[in-house]
Amino acid sequence: MNQLIDAAAAAKPGGSPIDLMIALFLLSIVPLLAVSVTSFTRIVIVLGLLRTSIGSQSLPPNIVIAALAMMLTCVVMAPTFAQIAQSAISPYASHRLSPTQAVTQAALPLRAFMLKQARPADIAAFERMEGGDGAHPEQATFGQLAPAFLIGELRAAFAMGFALALPFAVIDVVVAAVLMSLGMYMVSPNAIALPVKLLLFVIADGWTLVAGALVASYR
Repeated sequence: MNQLIDAAAAAKPGGSPIDLMIALFLLSIVPLLAVSVTSFTRIVIVLGLLRTSIGSQSLPPNIVIAALAMMLTCVVMAPTFAQIAQSAISPYASHRLSPTQAVTQAALPLRAFMLKQARPADIAAFERMEGGDGAHPEQATFGQLAPAFLIGELRAAFAMGFALALPFAVIDVVVAAVLMSLGMYMVSPNAIALPVKLLLFVIADGWTLVAGALVASYR
């Protein structure tokens, strides 16, 4: 990876097609890194599960969910981004670091963030997958730490999604039981449960509570 970065940095506007391919490859993995090594994955999954639990399949739209997830990600990652800007971006912009050194320095705050959130058992598991003994999770490489962090994010997102879905599931069951006891078999339970869930969610200031819980889950 470092060799690719050096080659891309050395590429000139009239460079070879290989230089252009390297630069395009590096640009193409930026969104992948933004999803896999930040808090975006957990946040967007929890928000998606929340929308599904409420019963509104298309509202809020996907673009709104993604925008809110990106904003909350910026809040969570602000300290890490500040360290990256101070230790890597600013020195690189002032020509005090080479591209390889800048990437190395930028990876350190991300590594510290992921190491704090990832479970040692997950890190050890990926170390063993690469033939290691898994005895020193704190010494894991970036390639071992990143998937362990992502697995942990998926686990945490599903756990939070379950906690959010449970109250809405109770409302669905109660509404369905009431309709059956009244003999209103032709009325869809979701037609009654959806307004009730929306009303309770708004009264409880649900969006603020969910956003606060997501941010607090990284403290």
